[in-house]
Formats: sequence, structure tokens, C-alpha cells
Amino acid sequence: MRKWLMLWLILPLAVSAAPYNRNQARTVNQVVFGHVDSVHYISQQEVTASRRNGWETLLGGVIGGLIGHQFGDGTGREVATVIGAVAGAGIAHERQPTQTITHYRLVEILIKAEDGRLIDVIQDVDPNMVFQRGDDVRILYFDQGVRVDRTYP
Repeated sequence: MRKWLMLWLILPLAVSAAPYNRNQARTVNQVVFGHVDSVHYISQQEVTASRRNGWETLLGGVIGGLIGHQFGDGTGREVATVIGAVAGAGIAHERQPTQTITHYRLVEILIKAEDGRLIDVIQDVDPNMVFQRGDDVRILYFDQGVRVDRTYP
């Protein structure tokens, strides 16, 4: 019963934290119109080292030992078990990724609003929404963020 109660309490939080999609309807708090003053595309990589905690190596050693134990008799079985355990641990250790590379593609848009203010927005690159200097745009302000879209005449 407690699991269901926790699920019902946490589920709305998880749903509301979902990322914004252009196909998704959301409440807009404010709209500001302006013109693109400058555009700067940013491509960034983040390298994250994996945390090797040894469980994969241990599991590989156990599985290798079990497989090696299937061969031989007496002393030969013991040797095959040790060789299998060492080989399994070595293979599992080498197959673990040591780092992960995450690519970010962002666009920084400097906008001159109709009231004369300069507004700078950094957002994800959308291949269907390419910005150029002089484009007419609208800035959409949401409860949890901002988005820039081109306006069409």
C-alpha cells in the first residue's frame, strides 16, 4: 500500500519535469517580439569518466570460474576453474567503458526586443529552426524556461 501511495505522490513530479517539445501544448506567461541581432552556434563535448566499482569484474570472475569448473578431473578441474575465473574477470574488466562522451549542440541568440532591450537566450539547436541575423522572432516565457521561435509574415 505504501508503494502505491509513494507512486501517486511522485508521479506528478516526474511528469511535470519532462523536457519541452515543440509539439506539446504549454501555458505561455509572456511573449516578447523582436529581431535577431546575432547568432552563435555552440558545440560542446562533455567527457564523463565511468565509476568502476568492481562488481562487473567480480561477476565475470565467478562466471568464468563456473565455466572452467566444467572441465577436467581432480587437480585439472581446479586449474581449469582458476584459469576460467582469471580469464572471465579479465574479459569483464576490459569490456567496461572507461568514459562516456556527451555532445551538446546549443545556439546563443541575442535579440533586440521591440522595446529596445537586448535579450540573450541559449537553447538547444533545432534543425527545423535555424536562426540568422535579422530574423523576426518571438520569445516565449514559460514557468520553467524560455524558448525562441521564428515568426513568419
